[in-house]
Amino acid sequence: MTDSLGQKPWMKTPAVTAVMDALEARGFSGCARFVGGCVRNSLLNRPIEDVDIATTLTPDQVTEALQEAGIRAVPTGVEHGTITAVADGQPFEITTLRRDVSTDGRRAVVAFTQDWAEDAQRRDFTLNAVYADRDGTLFDPTGRGIEDGRAGRIVFVGDAMTRIREDYLRILRFFRFQAWYGKGEADEKALAACKALKETLSGRPAERTAKELTKLLAAEEPRPALALMAKTGVLTAVLPCATDLAALNQLVEIETDQLFENDPILRLATLIPDDQIGAAQIAERLRLSNEVRDRLVAAMGKTPRITSWMSPRETRRGVYAIGLSAFNDRVKLAWAKSGRTSATHQWRGLLALAESWSPPTFPLTGEDVMASGVPKGPMVGQVLREVEDWWIDHDFIDDKFSAIEKLKAVAQGMAY
Repeated sequence: MTDSLGQKPWMKTPAVTAVMDALEARGFSGCARFVGGCVRNSLLNRPIEDVDIATTLTPDQVTEALQEAGIRAVPTGVEHGTITAVADGQPFEITTLRRDVSTDGRRAVVAFTQDWAEDAQRRDFTLNAVYADRDGTLFDPTGRGIEDGRAGRIVFVGDAMTRIREDYLRILRFFRFQAWYGKGEADEKALAACKALKETLSGRPAERTAKELTKLLAAEEPRPALALMAKTGVLTAVLPCATDLAALNQLVEIETDQLFENDPILRLATLIPDDQIGAAQIAERLRLSNEVRDRLVAAMGKTPRITSWMSPRETRRGVYAIGLSAFNDRVKLAWAKSGRTSATHQWRGLLALAESWSPPTFPLTGEDVMASGVPKGPMVGQVLREVEDWWIDHDFIDDKFSAIEKLKAVAQGMAY
C-alpha cells in the first residue's frame, strides 16, 4: 500500500496550484514535489508554515516557467539551485534536485541531478527526506523517513559524521529537531557524532547559530534536548557561560504551570551571565538584533531589586522606572532563579498588578519649572527630577496643585 497524506488543504490553495501548474507546464507531471517542513508537519498532523518544493527542472527552467506564468521569480540561491517564487504574496522556495560535489562544513558546491534518491541522500534527517506529490502521495527514498517521523526518531540520513561535516550547524539542528519532534531516547549514533564534532561549532556564522538556538528554545518542551546538549558538551561549545540549567528548567515549569506563552528570549536569558555587560557581550557574539539585545540587557538590571514580597507601591515604582516589559521579564527571571514554588501566588500577584496598572504621566513640564522662577538651563532639569522623585515617593499623587506647591518649595531652595 502506498503511503499518502491525502490531499491537504494547503496543497490546493490558488498560490500553490499556480506554482505547481507553472512548473509542470515547463516540465512534466511529477517534475515537482513538496518537501521539507510542509511534508514533515503534515505527516505529524502539525501546522505548516512554509511550502518548499523540489524539482527536476534546472534553476533557469524554473525561472522561465514562473515568468511564463506571470509569477515573480527571485534568484535567492541560484548557485545552490534555489529560486523563490512569489505568488499571491506567498514565497515558495523551489530547489533543483542536487548532490554535493564538495563541502567544507560551511559552504557546499553542488551539482544538479534528476535522481530523487540522490537528492535525498544529501538531506539532513530521514524525516526531512520525504517528498509528496500534488495528490499527497509520499515518496520515501531512504526507506525510513516516514517511519522515523511518526516514531519521533531524529536520525541522520546515512552516516551522521558525514552529514555533519557537510554543515557543522547540523549539530544544533539535530538538537532543535529533537526538541520539537523527538520522542523517547535520542539516536546514539547522532549523539556520538555531535559530541565528537562539537568543537567545529566555534567560528560558525553567528546569525545561523542564534537562529537554531532560538528555534530550539521556542519548543514547548526544550529541557530534554538541552540536557543532552549539556551532556555532550555541545551547549558550552555554543554558550560557554551556559553551565547551569536550573533556572531554565524552572522557567519552563513556570510557563507550563501558569499557561504563559513560551518565551525563547527569556529562556535564553536564563543561560547567559546575570549582568548587563555580559548580556550585551553575548548578544554581540550571537549577532542578535538590537531589539533582542536591548531586551536582554534590560532584563539583567539590578535596580529596582525584584522580590516576591514587593509591596504594591514598590511594584508601581518598579514598573514606572523600567517599563512594563522589562519589569515582567525581571519578575519571571527572579521567580525562575528563586527555586521556590511556595511563593507562586506572590509572583503572580506582582505580574497581575503590573499588567493592571497604567503608569501616570508626570504632571509638570520644564515650562512649569521656568514659570516658578528657575532660569532656562541645566537647573530646570535638576528641579524637575527632584519634584518627580517627590511625586514618585508619594505614590504618583494625582494632585497637580500639590506638585506645583512642591515645585515652588524646591525652586525657592535652589541657588541659581
